[in-house]
Amino acid sequence: MGVRQSDAFAIPALRSLGWAGYLLGFGLGGFFDGILLHQILQWHHLLSLVTRPPFQDIRLQIMADGFFHLLMYVIAFAGLWKLWRGRHSLAAVGGDRLLLANALIGFGAWHMLDGVLSHWVLGIHRIRLDSENVLFWDALWFLVFGVAVAALGWWLRRGDGGALGGKASVAMLVAAVLVGGPVAALPPPNVNTVMVFFKPGTTPAQVFAGIEAVDGRILWSAPSGDVWALDVRDQTRTGQLYRHGAWVVSNSAWVAGCLAWTSAKGS
Repeated sequence: MGVRQSDAFAIPALRSLGWAGYLLGFGLGGFFDGILLHQILQWHHLLSLVTRPPFQDIRLQIMADGFFHLLMYVIAFAGLWKLWRGRHSLAAVGGDRLLLANALIGFGAWHMLDGVLSHWVLGIHRIRLDSENVLFWDALWFLVFGVAVAALGWWLRRGDGGALGGKASVAMLVAAVLVGGPVAALPPPNVNTVMVFFKPGTTPAQVFAGIEAVDGRILWSAPSGDVWALDVRDQTRTGQLYRHGAWVVSNSAWVAGCLAWTSAKGS
């Protein structure tokens, strides 16, 4: 017999495994949203509808996406930790079914929460801003990726049956998280912005020499002078910045977000 909804958490050995599924699925939902909607389709950013200054600046929009991805990393790795702690429970009857079912529920929960909170309560973005009927796309995403996926997980968890592939299903879930996270953190396509964090003590002469070496155009700099946003057409040359005192050079959204936050705290 499989593990039913009513008694899954009544078994202490399965509690960690159950929470692993919820957290991994929730994190995957966020990665899916960031990869598909923020980067591939480019339908919106996290704060697309927050139009008052300074949120109109695309760099701040990317920074917000970076913090969003960082939060999904934290949730996903918490799920991986729970999975590690509950790994012995996979041998229990229905353990793998519980993990997969809860992952589907977590995935659907992310999209339902995003729909209610981000789209309709806070109004910070909508699924497809270029559509004449934004409510249609909101409702479609809410139902297909939210309600339907969560309902599938609920049904799977309520059902009876044996194993669903054991180690193979677990490996696929872990791989999805480990691949989805880095892909979600990749920079948006056709963006040449590079965030550079220079080491303490780097002189202005070194900074400008590095910018000249990569033929960069200055977009923004922190008042402290340690964080710079550059437009670098030839991304293969950015490694030269390390020779001129750079500590971190990245056009990844989550790194850009963290560096901008660090600069803001220090200014």
